[in-house]
Amino acid sequence: MKLHDVLRDSRLMLGTAQYPSPRVLSDAIAASGCGVVTVSLRREIAGEPGANGFWPLIKATGARILPNTAGCHSVQEAVTTARMAREVFGTDWIKLEVIGNADTLQPDPFALVEAARILCAEGFAVFPYTTEDLIVAERLLEAGCRVLMPWGAPIGSGRGLRHADALAALRGHLPDVPLIIDAGIGAPSHAALAMEMGYDAVLVNTAVARAGDPVAMARAFRHAVEAGRLAHEAGLMPPRDFAVPSTPVLGIADLRPGARA
Repeated sequence: MKLHDVLRDSRLMLGTAQYPSPRVLSDAIAASGCGVVTVSLRREIAGEPGANGFWPLIKATGARILPNTAGCHSVQEAVTTARMAREVFGTDWIKLEVIGNADTLQPDPFALVEAARILCAEGFAVFPYTTEDLIVAERLLEAGCRVLMPWGAPIGSGRGLRHADALAALRGHLPDVPLIIDAGIGAPSHAALAMEMGYDAVLVNTAVARAGDPVAMARAFRHAVEAGRLAHEAGLMPPRDFAVPSTPVLGIADLRPGARA
């Protein structure tokens, strides 16, 4: 299935870490209506494959698997992890993460581009976790990527679209490239804003998994994404710096004292 077909059916993607139980994870995926879930290779191969029931649970949801290279800090580590993920999960899709800073979890743009070029040459469909930097985006596209995943804010921060103007500029500069907001989404309103800006999808993990009721929160994100996308397609009114009356004044009687008849 092509990415455009997946995005047409589901513009919300979910991460699968930090949920309080496998049952809650499964129910949250169902409530979200998402068509894609991200999975860490390390989580699956810890111990015997399928021993913890995680892989059968994910397959039972019917969602498409997007393996990731979470926790990788070098080109070699990310490329090796991606190759292993292709064998384990049977897919050429890979969410490429090459972390450059342990505190911010910001991606290393130089290593990211290098790893992307290697993996694209090997036939992977690379989903690079990147920043909102336009130059990095162009280098990733030149390396062979066909989709980009710019962050909204640092992973797990819940800060939303911290640099909304830069993200809007990136969307405007790359109108035909699928763009997915990844990281930093903390509330359904953040997801709705991303969709109103014209982004193709959002990926959410912590905001759902660590909610008081993850299933209800997954449902809230589903509706927020749908509303934001509908608003974008309907055409949002442009912001103005002055007031404009919503009721026409032409033809209204002037009843002020002293007004001419």
